[in-house]
Amino acid sequence: MNCIIVDDEATARLIVSQLCSKIDNLDVIDDFSSAIEAIKFLNQNTVDVIFLDIHMPGFSGFDFVQTLKNPPKIVLTTSDTNFAIEAYEYEAIVDYLVKPVTLERFEKSIQKVKKSLSQQPKVEAVTESASSNSELGEELYINIDRRLIKINFNDIQLIEAKGDYIEVKTVKETYRVRNTLKKIKDKLPEKLFLQIHRSYIINFTKIIDIEDNSVLIEKNVVPISRSNRPELMRRLNLL
Repeated sequence: MNCIIVDDEATARLIVSQLCSKIDNLDVIDDFSSAIEAIKFLNQNTVDVIFLDIHMPGFSGFDFVQTLKNPPKIVLTTSDTNFAIEAYEYEAIVDYLVKPVTLERFEKSIQKVKKSLSQQPKVEAVTESASSNSELGEELYINIDRRLIKINFNDIQLIEAKGDYIEVKTVKETYRVRNTLKKIKDKLPEKLFLQIHRSYIINFTKIIDIEDNSVLIEKNVVPISRSNRPELMRRLNLL
């Protein structure tokens, strides 16, 4: 088996690495001090297991797990006992190690990983059914003062909910429409648009910059909610 270690503390990474060295046929491929760096690695590489800390600045272990499309087996390593129940809500998480971790307890964890890997079903090719918005054209018509105005999807920068109305902001103009964010979301192509907050849908291709908990689109700073951040990170082509 091969593995990576994700923990913002260098000492903690070293301890887990030393424990791994005592297990036959368990190789540490790399270790990372941030979840973002680990995501970049996993975009290009596959591993059997991740030893993952929960508390990391800016991006927690649980955020990290939600970001992964096809996560490997995950063993949480933490000094906090308060998240054990939450941890087992994630299918990929097979064990919860509380620091300091003894070799005996670590060996039991490895056995759980091996058992879980042996029970992993074979991956079969699945034909994804076409979604309702995959058959959409290249434009959207909105009703403004009894006129139907055509807006090309590529021209939309973001859509913001404001009470009973939504504002559709394009490259040249902003349109105010009496509608809901949910209804317009169903009419937008998923390859271009992503809801990153309960009040905002953005054109993913218009992102200029991402910093902390917001994205910059043109001159608009748009907040990212905690629940939507994993999907945003999953869509990014990180280098």
